[in-house]
Amino acid sequence: MKSGSRLERVLRSGRFAVTAELNPPDSADPQAVYDHAVVLSSVCDAINCTDASGANVHMSNVGVAALLARAGYDPVVQFACRDRNRISLQGDVLGAAALGVKNVMCLTGDGVQAGDQPEAKPVFDLDSITLIRTVKTMRDKGRFLSGRPIESPPKVFIGGAENPFAPPYDFRPLRVQKKVQAGVDFIQTQYCYDMPRLREFMKQVCDMGLDKKVFILIGVGPLRSPGAAEWMRTNVPGIVIPDAIIERLNGVEKKKQRTEGKKVCIEIIQEVKEIAGVSGVHVMAYKQEELVAEIVEQAGLLPRYWSREPETASNGHVASRN
Repeated sequence: MKSGSRLERVLRSGRFAVTAELNPPDSADPQAVYDHAVVLSSVCDAINCTDASGANVHMSNVGVAALLARAGYDPVVQFACRDRNRISLQGDVLGAAALGVKNVMCLTGDGVQAGDQPEAKPVFDLDSITLIRTVKTMRDKGRFLSGRPIESPPKVFIGGAENPFAPPYDFRPLRVQKKVQAGVDFIQTQYCYDMPRLREFMKQVCDMGLDKKVFILIGVGPLRSPGAAEWMRTNVPGIVIPDAIIERLNGVEKKKQRTEGKKVCIEIIQEVKEIAGVSGVHVMAYKQEELVAEIVEQAGLLPRYWSREPETASNGHVASRN
């Protein structure tokens, strides 16, 4: 065990893992985090805490992760290279580990032009691969990039991302290989709506033996409507939604489109489970967290493998289902 996190234990046991993404609030109230987390608590093994996703400001990644860790959840804190240099990133990894966070996701990050403050100055001192290598050096060698020793290295499970659906397709397995060589322990992919493309990607990954070296979780999520799907594939970097999916949503009554989007997600999960080399799914339900429990249950992924309920936070905020 490199971290002893719940996510690492589930994956190393060979069981099919479920992670979910928490949309951070535009609030300084910790209860807002717990309200978002409580609907995910009993149906997933770990919760991702995004880092200003889409280059928009929200409550900080480390702040959300610390609140979740304190409440008994297993957070995956995401770090994007867009907003911090190597000095800040290394310090934040130490700080997160000190606050009880055991999973770290290393991302390059969307460009600032994707967000609502495009005049912000991007950093990109490191990229995702060099950040993975940096965190591995800190954990395994007990040193900063400068070579200076760390008194107590961070014991973290290191994650990375990949997008099998963006060309050039043959490059995607090679990029996974580079991240494995850098030290990644698990990969979460972009949203999957193109099963033939995913199967081809996973075949290449398995042919290269990468599925034996890294745990791969496939990103999935419900589409609220054909309009929302069209907006996502037009405005969100890296998301590919085939015309057939949008035509399917357009083919049902408007009041039933959300349910149809959920059905599409469940069907994709059921297909993903049967693909060799896949270790789990990562559910991203932007502003539809209440659907995650239904999706996980109807996809046949319950019960999860642990029974501990989240605790009540030490500051008195309610963190468990009530």
